[in-house]
Amino acid sequence: MLKVNDLNVYYGMIHAIKGISFNVEEGEIVSLIGANGAGKTTTLHAVSGLIKAASGNSEFMGRNINNMTADKIVRLGLGHVPEGRRVFQELTVDENLDMGAYAVKDKAVIKREYERVMELFPRLKERRKQLAGTLSGGEQQMLAIGRALMSHPKMLLLDEPSMGLAPIIVMDIFDIIQTCNKEGMTILLVEQNAKMALSISDRAYVLETGNIVMEGKASDLLNDDKVKKAYLGG
Repeated sequence: MLKVNDLNVYYGMIHAIKGISFNVEEGEIVSLIGANGAGKTTTLHAVSGLIKAASGNSEFMGRNINNMTADKIVRLGLGHVPEGRRVFQELTVDENLDMGAYAVKDKAVIKREYERVMELFPRLKERRKQLAGTLSGGEQQMLAIGRALMSHPKMLLLDEPSMGLAPIIVMDIFDIIQTCNKEGMTILLVEQNAKMALSISDRAYVLETGNIVMEGKASDLLNDDKVKKAYLGG
């Protein structure tokens, strides 16, 4: 579904992403794990069109998306939940969800996605008219995911969904990610909580200073001594 080949990204003179290649097949949950500064967020930004890669090729569902603008990539069915949630603080929950549906023309689809978001996130249903800036961190994360789901995506890029959240809320968020996957959503997950990410993923890639240094089945990486020592506190 998503194929990235020889991706290179620079920030000025800094070579942030160094010729990485990876793929995500339809129906999978694939994780990118690694330390702070490894290049995980930059990789997602390059794929979703938020920053321009210096070279390399990204294909989504067989289409080259290298030179597409971010809004056109969303219209193809690639949703992005950014790091730090980035909800519209001065808009209500419902208004944030409306913003997520801006690229969808079919009102029946919008209605269906809205009802699904309310089903997935009953807390948002209770706070529909509340300003997003007044929500808790966990509720804002739920809203960020819900907003992305409103675009009716085929695949979701999730960037650090557990960041700054209490463990019980993290469990809720990861349960929802798995529910979306079981319903047919393909997911590329960037996550510093490597143990949690690997526990729900099919496959994973380990990123270090802009390079992919390991890849494989998530269950194998979860039991790999090097991965345990570096990322799992083992």
